[in-house]
Amino acid sequence: MVILEGQGLTLEQAYRVVIGMEEVSASKNSLDKAAKSREAVENIVMNQRIVYGITTGFGKFSEVWIDRQNVEELQSNLIHSHACGIGEPFPEAVSRAMLLLRANALLKGYSGVRPAVIEFLLKLINLHIHPVVPQQGSLGASGDLAPLSHLALVLMGEGEVFEQGRKVRTNEAFEDYGIQPLTLQAKEGLALINGTQAMTAMGVAAYLEAEELARQSEGIAAITMESLRGIIDAFDEDIHLARGYSQQVEVAGRIRSWLSGSSLTTRQGEFRVQDAYSLRCIPQVHGAAWQVLDYVKEKLLIEMNAATDNPLIFDNGNKVISGGNFHGQPIAFAMDFLKLGAAELASISERRIERLVNPQLNDLPPFLSPEPGLQSGAMIMQYAAASLVSENKTLAHPASVDSIPSSANQEDHVSMGTIASRHAYQIIQNTRRVLAIELICAIQAAEYRGTEKMAPRTRQLLEKVRSFIPPIQKDRIFSYDIEKAAAWLKEETSAFILKDEGGLEAGAGAE
Repeated sequence: MVILEGQGLTLEQAYRVVIGMEEVSASKNSLDKAAKSREAVENIVMNQRIVYGITTGFGKFSEVWIDRQNVEELQSNLIHSHACGIGEPFPEAVSRAMLLLRANALLKGYSGVRPAVIEFLLKLINLHIHPVVPQQGSLGASGDLAPLSHLALVLMGEGEVFEQGRKVRTNEAFEDYGIQPLTLQAKEGLALINGTQAMTAMGVAAYLEAEELARQSEGIAAITMESLRGIIDAFDEDIHLARGYSQQVEVAGRIRSWLSGSSLTTRQGEFRVQDAYSLRCIPQVHGAAWQVLDYVKEKLLIEMNAATDNPLIFDNGNKVISGGNFHGQPIAFAMDFLKLGAAELASISERRIERLVNPQLNDLPPFLSPEPGLQSGAMIMQYAAASLVSENKTLAHPASVDSIPSSANQEDHVSMGTIASRHAYQIIQNTRRVLAIELICAIQAAEYRGTEKMAPRTRQLLEKVRSFIPPIQKDRIFSYDIEKAAAWLKEETSAFILKDEGGLEAGAGAE
């Protein structure tokens, strides 16, 4: 079980909860901090102090005083009016991550919600009841208002949820489990929706998939190296140490590990003096993508443990400050950066695919066809990869440079961070399919060379893939193969952390 403290939540713990479906609870200390913060809110209401979002309206209505008897209605109206999400729902894993991150933020004790609200969020996680949250409609400041309003609706017994993989009305799911909905009290609605948890949850999901793809891309590239008789000298540790980027050094080391024992790689001058960049520069390009991942990871870890609503309560309520922690600019930048890193993994992969299928660039059968001319082989697989790479270029346009004022110009600069995170996730799905195409082509080419000459690790990877994708002996509907390979890459991890004789893992740094 993962125990939330309001701080220190890691990506590994998030993975265990979001993907591994591990249960979660809150520490007593963090619940005590939340309870003290709640007392401060109740005192503000009792003493009729003018505090934004507690005894005033929202946004441009921040100057409108709300009487004590109407503070609960204020919160209910807020959620109903702000639930303007549109489009397809976020993936269920992302919705689950939103619950986790929102609970963790509230446990910091700056938001003024009752512990019962936090415990309700944790109950939904543990029962696998996940809000249906539309993906579109957020400007990324004042946080993810529209998406998180759909999450808050569920606590009120309204909206829709995913229950055991099916979409149902929230009240029906609650009846099944005997759950009583909450009546949101002063500030609680605002505390639930005024934050960056939608963009951050999508960012976490995107990062976790991108990190795995980066590892997988190295094993796939290693098979391509063998299939094209790539020159192993370009991966010598000295050349990478000479440049000084640790990620580049580590990628080169992992490629050497993948290719250890191969009879298919060559040396400088044996067949050619040097390889094309898509082979020779794998450590430089993939290493740079790992630099992107490291940056994104750093920002996500901060945001996962941040207080991002408004106002925030300090010093037992003696200091209540309206600020802008809900502004998603840090995550917007990080997600736009992630888009570039993921898109480049696809871009260089597509160039390797071209070298595998183009008879002018290799000595393999044209387009890896069993009967060139009569059968087209992998010709159109390269087309498909090129199309995905081109689409990625469009999606990679930075969302963070855009801003449209809202709330009568009170909210006059916004981040568009949720758009950035959604597009990052789309790019990663496209990149996985490009890598799936490279994998299919690379193992086909490797079989022409002779699998007995492959390195032990690459041959083991080939055999795993061949268990569900047969060799190209006749033209068939390759769309099915691409989707099978992409699905396998999304689910499979063990094939890419197989230890070599020296005990080095494919996903670990090479010494």
